Amino acid sequence: MQTKEFSTDVGGKTFTVTVSDLVEKANGSVILTYGNTSVLATAVMSSSKREGINFFPLVVDYEEKFYAAGEILGSRFMRREGRPSDEAILSGRVVDRTIRPLFDQRIRNEVQVVITILSLGEYDPGILAINAASLALGISDIPWDGPVSAIQLGKFKNKDTFDINPTYEARKSDELLLDATMCGKDGLINMIEVNAEETSEETMREIFDTALSEIEKLQKFQKSIMQEIGKEKQAVEIEEVSDEIKTLFKDTAGKKIHEALLGGAGKKHISALAKEWKEAFVKTFPEGNVALAMEYYDEEINNTIHEEALENNKRADGRAMDKVRPLFAQAGGVSQQVLHGSGIFYRGGTHVLAILTLGGPKDSQIIDGMEVKEKKHFMHHYNFPPFSVGETGRISGFNRRMIGHGALAERALTPSIPGKDTFPYTIRIVSEVMASNGSSSMGSVCASTLALMDAGVPISKPVAGIAMGLMLETQNEKRKTQNYKILTDIQGPEDEHGDMDFKIAGTKDGITAMQMDVKVGGIPTAILMEALEQARLARLQILEVIQKEIKEPRPDIAPNAPKILTIKSPVDKIGLIIGPGGKMIHKITDETGAEIDIEEDGSVFVTGKNGAAEQALQKIEEIIHEYKKGEQMEGEVVKVVDFGAFVKIGPYAEGLVHVSEMAPWRVDRVDALLKEGDKVPVIVREVDAKNGKISLSIKQRDTNFFNDKKKDGNN
Repeated sequence: MQTKEFSTDVGGKTFTVTVSDLVEKANGSVILTYGNTSVLATAVMSSSKREGINFFPLVVDYEEKFYAAGEILGSRFMRREGRPSDEAILSGRVVDRTIRPLFDQRIRNEVQVVITILSLGEYDPGILAINAASLALGISDIPWDGPVSAIQLGKFKNKDTFDINPTYEARKSDELLLDATMCGKDGLINMIEVNAEETSEETMREIFDTALSEIEKLQKFQKSIMQEIGKEKQAVEIEEVSDEIKTLFKDTAGKKIHEALLGGAGKKHISALAKEWKEAFVKTFPEGNVALAMEYYDEEINNTIHEEALENNKRADGRAMDKVRPLFAQAGGVSQQVLHGSGIFYRGGTHVLAILTLGGPKDSQIIDGMEVKEKKHFMHHYNFPPFSVGETGRISGFNRRMIGHGALAERALTPSIPGKDTFPYTIRIVSEVMASNGSSSMGSVCASTLALMDAGVPISKPVAGIAMGLMLETQNEKRKTQNYKILTDIQGPEDEHGDMDFKIAGTKDGITAMQMDVKVGGIPTAILMEALEQARLARLQILEVIQKEIKEPRPDIAPNAPKILTIKSPVDKIGLIIGPGGKMIHKITDETGAEIDIEEDGSVFVTGKNGAAEQALQKIEEIIHEYKKGEQMEGEVVKVVDFGAFVKIGPYAEGLVHVSEMAPWRVDRVDALLKEGDKVPVIVREVDAKNGKISLSIKQRDTNFFNDKKKDGNN
């Protein structure tokens, strides 16, 4: 086995790259190790082109292997890996979004990058995956304009500096204020993922600067490896558009392209012209490459939309560069007799309906994956049906895009969601995209905020999101500075043909989530900061519309939502609530219809409708009630003995009235005064601190209770 190792220091920890002949059939492969976490990245390109397509066929697969965690996971009946977890899908998407812009998009050979987690230690393999993918491609013979490097930054309370690549444990801490993944090259940033607790725009500048400084160190390291062992890049055949096709386009669709592009919001006119161009091409070149012709059409649309923005300051729908499309917000009003909360949000041609459902603690999602093990009490799911873009299509569950958009909105909303101690409900929101023309994920954030407030969830602050775009001039040697236009609230064609999709969500006081993809090599910090400021102003505008519709969360949850009551039980009495073999807890749930959830610290959550929760809570209170000296109650005699009587003072508690505590005179025969079933007034005289036994007294409660029986019970 031939092996070569390279190491450097990243954030005070050793970052080791191992290149060997282990995966010798791949075009490129590396193993990257950081701490006890190791990932294998492989890159393979097909030897021939994939015919009949007008896109670059790149696939990134992120493989979580159970052995990496040192565990045998899966179900009892399936002890092997199945469909990828959400965490794997999201990590794979991050790798894809980072490396894709650096390929020549005209390549039609299939390229597959596979990330395999070999060992899961204290560090996130997702950040290693990006760097490993870059190195696998960089040392391979696959044409690619890398390397690109990734760094993770953590911002914690009471710390002025950022932690470089913080551990899993640190990122789970309540002290974490910001978790950011930044990727870039050549002093530019090309991919961003941020979760934050209302971080300011100015803090983001510090993050960009810190990230770029660390990225530059990794770039030098990667380039040195590529220079030493990198293969010569293949010359990939790229089919060029002939002059005859260009002339045909100029004489047909080319005459109408400006009109189609500036014909209003959406892609209706662009799609119609595309159909017209395809028909003209097929008629003129019956044996021609239709995919190539449509690729050329997209390229011309791309050039035209850039030209109009950069040279003429025009957008496809006629808006100013910083203008938000018309907004509409509605809280509730959708099947109020059944649903627990709903919100409808319009931003131009993007319409989202968000439906919220409240459940008890048992409705939480249990995640038992390789990387993530937790109970989720807040979930946001995103659906994008084909009718939202006026198309037909198969509806079959969810895809990677839906998982990614749903997770982004969930992260944006999470900082405003109340803690379980103040709002013990499980919350599930489903955002249904009813119509889409740009940034439905940010529309989902806004609709979900409306649904939360309509449902009476006491969120700390409303959250809104906006997508920012960019038209960037191809580097022009005649200009000292690169011409660009930042677009607020991008719509369909600007998203598809623009150079940046920068989604920013937050409250009035700061950013809670960010995500950025690009179609160019990267974006300068100055442009990102300018975009953040325009996004802040747009966010405030949207929040104003939301709060005009509903100023604050409704004071109460919906009447048809389940009610959750809580109580704290002494830990040593949890067993009494459960009972032998669960007999007691099942008895309560069967009698009341309520659900009972008990945690290890003694927290008890009782969930039910129509009074069920109240009934169950009363029974639990009786079970765990801790009697105190001086408490008075009526009891029932359950057993008479020579030295006194046992009296039931609650459904699950009884105490002893000693013969000396029955009457203010000497009692010789207890059975002369009491029999089983008698009702007697008692007072708690003492509770044994060691065993919890309760001593009761009748005479201290009512001195005259036995006056009519004095002769029978007194010698």
